[in-house]
Amino acid sequence: MKLLLDTHLLIWAADNIERVPADARTMMSEPANALYFSVASLWEIAIKSGLNRPDFLVDARMLRRGLIDNGYRELPILSEHAVALDVLPPVHKDPFDRLLIAQAMVEGIILLTNDAVVAQYQGPVRLA
Repeated sequence: MKLLLDTHLLIWAADNIERVPADARTMMSEPANALYFSVASLWEIAIKSGLNRPDFLVDARMLRRGLIDNGYRELPILSEHAVALDVLPPVHKDPFDRLLIAQAMVEGIILLTNDAVVAQYQGPVRLA
């Protein structure tokens, strides 16, 4: 199974794996599952870290390197992802989360999230 981790799960996985819910940790550790991170998450981290948001005080470059070194696959942002945003209902206003949802839909990847609002979207979204 292909799993796209949302931004907070990526940060927690890199910083303190115990913050990742147990079900998500189990899914992430399953050798048959491929783990993905989106360029949108790194973009979000770079912006919000620059604004000194306490929940985003992460070096995006170091996080990217660590994810790649640990076997995560990078998912670029494609125009197909951007135009898929027009079919999403206005459940969530965060543009980064909406882009992750669109990427999961287009790519057929399960978006693993700890955000109950994001999990309200139909399609390949699973609440961790």
